[in-house]
Amino acid sequence: MGRVAGRGRAAPRWCARLAFAAAVAAALLLLSVAGISSVALVGLGLAGLVVTVAAGWWALSRRGVVRGAALVLAVAAPVAVVVSYVAARLLWLVVLCGALWVVAAAAGWAALRADAAPAPPPGRPAPPPKCPCLLMNPRSGGGKVGEFGLRERAEALGARVVLLDPARFPDVAALAHEAVDGGADLLGVAGGDGTQALVAGVAAERGVPFMVIPAGTRNHFALDLGLDRDDPSRSLEALTDGVEFRVDLGRAGGRVFVNNASFGAYAEVVQSPAYRDDKVRTVVKLLPDVLTHHRGPRLTVTAGTAGVDAPQAVLVSNNPYRVGDRAGLGRRDRLDGGVLGLVSVKVDSAVQAADLLRGRRAPGLTSLTAPEVVVGADLPEVRVGIDGEAQTLPAPVLCAIEPSALRVRVPRNRPGVPSARPRLDWRHLWQLASTARRHPAGPASSALG
Repeated sequence: MGRVAGRGRAAPRWCARLAFAAAVAAALLLLSVAGISSVALVGLGLAGLVVTVAAGWWALSRRGVVRGAALVLAVAAPVAVVVSYVAARLLWLVVLCGALWVVAAAAGWAALRADAAPAPPPGRPAPPPKCPCLLMNPRSGGGKVGEFGLRERAEALGARVVLLDPARFPDVAALAHEAVDGGADLLGVAGGDGTQALVAGVAAERGVPFMVIPAGTRNHFALDLGLDRDDPSRSLEALTDGVEFRVDLGRAGGRVFVNNASFGAYAEVVQSPAYRDDKVRTVVKLLPDVLTHHRGPRLTVTAGTAGVDAPQAVLVSNNPYRVGDRAGLGRRDRLDGGVLGLVSVKVDSAVQAADLLRGRRAPGLTSLTAPEVVVGADLPEVRVGIDGEAQTLPAPVLCAIEPSALRVRVPRNRPGVPSARPRLDWRHLWQLASTARRHPAGPASSALG
């Protein structure tokens, strides 16, 4: 056992050493070849990045000639930087140093991830339901219900299946209530996140477990539950070999959401009648007015003692998203933290847009957690995207979290939620890299003797 533990500790130690070796090699190479010019090389690259982001803001928030000039500038800035490197015959140096930094970062993340203790998968064994009822939208996700034979497979496992038809069943929540009144001891949905939220609210209210079959287009809720989005039929294993655990639910103005409620730019654009027919053209047409506060209400956000005035975009989520992890943006590490996540963006100029490159330190970006968030407006109503569904709610909108409100049933064998990419903590990496290998202590050796 001591040898196994030693090997386990050796992996993060050597990854940490590789991270430092690659970072030092990149710095020494840059200084030895370019000398004092290395500062100019780095500064030129950063300047090109800032100009590109600023030009992108102008392209999104302006129309006509200004938008065209901004698009040209956004493309020309990085090209000019590359041409400058080529002219100085240092492009190879920049590429090689960049590759070494990529290696350093990848090795550092691998070291920190391997050093962290894996979280045990949630859930306790649950007996199979006696009378499950599954609501399936045959049009969701381009027809995944029919493609994977979900109805036939579910009925073969003893489930009652109801195919959703807006003409016959316009009220999905009422349909779910009727199913529980008829004896259903489990509610499930094969459809999009908006439909799942409606039925999840009923399941929480009636105290029955809820089952997710990822047959929608994006399936964000299923992703954070660790389900297999590529093969939704695998979720049906929860009917015979499942585990159960509790997750939180969010509410925006009384409406349940399993993922998030979006205010501002996204909510304004998605509610345009032209959005579904031509998304790109609608976004390009409406964004200038939304970003410059000429369309939609002027929002205010209050979360505890924190407040934001006139943000262009606000996202209130059921537990926080991984904002600092660009590779994991759109994922949540847990769904039972008992708090809402809040991300708001306020950008009124190209300078503020470029300042967003600072990440969490940017004054225009607010990221925090709170049990309640109040979104106000200077109009009596505000448009909201609740789990992707367009809604209009009276202002102000109170968003709140309901801890452990929903019982979720999932298959025992499922892909799971990948761990978050750790923050690149160089102090911790140095501790790992400089740790000498320790052999098992004497008592174990004497016991063997």
